[in-house]
Parts: sequence; C-alpha cells; structure tokens
Amino acid sequence: MLRNFSHVLAIALSMGITHAGHAATQAVSLQQHVDLSASIEHGLDLSSFDTSAGGVWLPIRHAPTPGNENLFDESSPKEGGWKGLAGLLEALTPNIDTSAPLTSSQITDRISTMLDHGQNHEALNIIERRQAQLNEQGSIGTDVQLLFLRGRALSALGRHNEAISTYLNMTTLYPELPEPWNNLASEYVKQGKLDMAVDALTMALKAAPNYATAQANLGEVQLMLAQRSFAEAARLGARNAAARASETSSVLKH
Repeated sequence: MLRNFSHVLAIALSMGITHAGHAATQAVSLQQHVDLSASIEHGLDLSSFDTSAGGVWLPIRHAPTPGNENLFDESSPKEGGWKGLAGLLEALTPNIDTSAPLTSSQITDRISTMLDHGQNHEALNIIERRQAQLNEQGSIGTDVQLLFLRGRALSALGRHNEAISTYLNMTTLYPELPEPWNNLASEYVKQGKLDMAVDALTMALKAAPNYATAQANLGEVQLMLAQRSFAEAARLGARNAAARASETSSVLKH
C-alpha cells in the first residue's frame, strides 16, 4: 500500500500537482539526513521490490538474519573501471590504501566523509566514477547508498532541482526508506514549496512513525505555514495577525 501511494505522490510532486504556495517567508533549513544507517540497522526489507523494469537492488541483500546484519554486498568490486576510481580516491584521500579494490561500503563511507568536509565537487566526481565502474561491470541497477549520496552532493552544490529529481527517484524505487522523503522535504523548503514539504514529511513518517528528524522537521514546516498565514491575514486587515506573525517568526529564528 505504501509503495503504490508513494509512487502516485512522487509523480504528483514531480509534476507540481500539489499546491506549492508562495516563497518561504523564513530562511529556515530543515535537518537533512546524511546516510541511510538508521533504516539499514533496523533491517529494512528491500527484497520484495519489483525489479522487472531493469532492477534497482544490485547491492542489496535480503533482510538480515542473525549473524548477517548487513544489507549491502560487501564483496570488493571487480577490476573493471577500478584504476580510474582508485586514482581519484588516492589523490583526494592519500591515507587510503587503494592497492586492492575497496568494498561498496568502504567507497560510500569515503564519499560521505568527503561531503562532511565540504569536498562536494570531488565527491560528485567520485560518485559518477563509481557508477561508471558499476556500469562497466554490467551491473543492473543502482547502489541505493550511492544514489542517496548523489542527492546530498547535488544539494550541497546548489543544484537543487537535480537533488529533488534524485530523491524523487529514490522515493519511487524505495518508498519504505524514510530518509529520502525527509531530504526531499528539505529541498522543497529551500524553494518555498511548503505544502509539498509537508506531503514529503508525512510520507517519511508513514514509512517510519518514530522518525524523530522528520517529526521535528514537520513541526518547523508547520510553523512556517502558520507564519505565512498570519502574514497574509495581517495584509488582509485581521486584528492581531501581524503580532502573531511576528511571534511565529521569532520562534522560527531560535
């Protein structure tokens, strides 16, 4: 049910069918997630996803069993395309040993660290090289961690429409992952599309009702919507609306 509904919603969001509203009145950023560890550590079962349209779960294993708690294929990549990727990793992170191909998680961990340190262009270059390596190996589908990191890199580089497309793609392929929904909402807020952000955060909480980050972000967006409504009411002459708009604005600034 979540998969079907999220697919329809993702299409609607990508087409702008949901009311976007006016530009945000507050320069407030939502908290983005930087990895998928929360979902992975809880053993999210991605094995039931339909791969008939080309497949999207190459690096994904079935839900973990005792003694096998990693969803991602930890085997080292084949040699195809490794030299170009290894050269980049070695140049950007000299302390890493690239004499032998790294595992998928080692590569994505390295990319995540680069993004954490603001090496956004370099990280995106590595991401593209890694995907090219997978393509050269004849791999079908996309590494879900790699796709998520691509969204982060694009957002950090200010390429927000491309980041939105990346996260929308993830919400269609992996609707049970709450983190892409959360980061999608963050991108919408940057564009002042508050109603669309609410929809995305609602889907994040449907996927993971105890997802604290999405719950907090939803509160922030609801405050932004309240501030915008009070400001509009003040413009229309409603008594005390301007004061309430100012109060809400003060809350958002803290």
